Amino acid sequence: MLRAAIVGIGRWGRTLVASCQGKSELLRCTAGVTRTPETARDFAIAQGFMLGSDFAAMLRDPAIDAVVLATPHSLHAEQIEAAAAAGKHVFVEKPFALDLASATRAVAAARRAGIVLAFGHNRRFLPATTYIRSLVEAGDLGTILHVEGNFSGPGGYRYRPGMWRATGSESPAGGMAGLGIHLVDLMIHLVGEIGSVTAQSARRALQIEMDDTTSMLFRFRDGAAGSLVTLTATAPLFRIQLFGSKGWVQMRRTDQVVLRRLDACPESIEFPSIDMERAELEAFARAVGGGDPYSVTAEEALHGIAVFEAVARSVRSGEWVAVAG
Repeated sequence: MLRAAIVGIGRWGRTLVASCQGKSELLRCTAGVTRTPETARDFAIAQGFMLGSDFAAMLRDPAIDAVVLATPHSLHAEQIEAAAAAGKHVFVEKPFALDLASATRAVAAARRAGIVLAFGHNRRFLPATTYIRSLVEAGDLGTILHVEGNFSGPGGYRYRPGMWRATGSESPAGGMAGLGIHLVDLMIHLVGEIGSVTAQSARRALQIEMDDTTSMLFRFRDGAAGSLVTLTATAPLFRIQLFGSKGWVQMRRTDQVVLRRLDACPESIEFPSIDMERAELEAFARAVGGGDPYSVTAEEALHGIAVFEAVARSVRSGEWVAVAG
């Protein structure tokens, strides 16, 4: 059983804890760290773990094997480096950094320390994702021509001035940090590396600093095209669709795929629903225990951050931006 400390006990930190606590035989949260313990005390008592506010002290505790970071994005890289220096394995929420330079330093620190560094891209673990990747690898879709995605929702309405997620510095390009980065990861996983991007972002409905309407065009390094939209002030939507020379496939829900081949009717394939957060955390625990390596590689995660950084730069410049690497 991997003994983990949850660092950051806001809405998403609590989701991660609840996904495994008392349900998983591989990982258990035995400690928690938050800047405001009084706001999380009842939750910690209910979930049965000790609570503190000193990250450095927790890293010195030999009873902690790993940390799960659900903290502000700008803190991730430094916290990864500190945890690596203390010999603690790390699961970090997305985006795991806000720029490629700090992301590269964090990965290097993890490699020097020999710890497992896992990245919170939960949709990698969906059976629907595995199925779509199998279609691509088998050539069933032919040459991939274009991929498009939309990950949107009303999350911006929950934020208030002063909340860290509501700031332009923590959420550059609107919903990219909270939502769009997931689809960037899926596009990298399914289609390959992205070579260049152009993006636009604006605030039309929200009364906070964060943008609510962000759209992007991509050019993949193999020549395929792509587009992505993420909105933070609308009804929920998740969709990714790949178009190939032999047909298209769309994930329209996390448990449903629609496939349409040339000269054929659409086929709907249903998959069992899973707890994505438990799946990714248990994959992390297995990797720590010497099982299969974590499925999101450091190289893929670094490329995702390079794309994220290029999107933010394009929003500011209004131009096409080459993705580093």
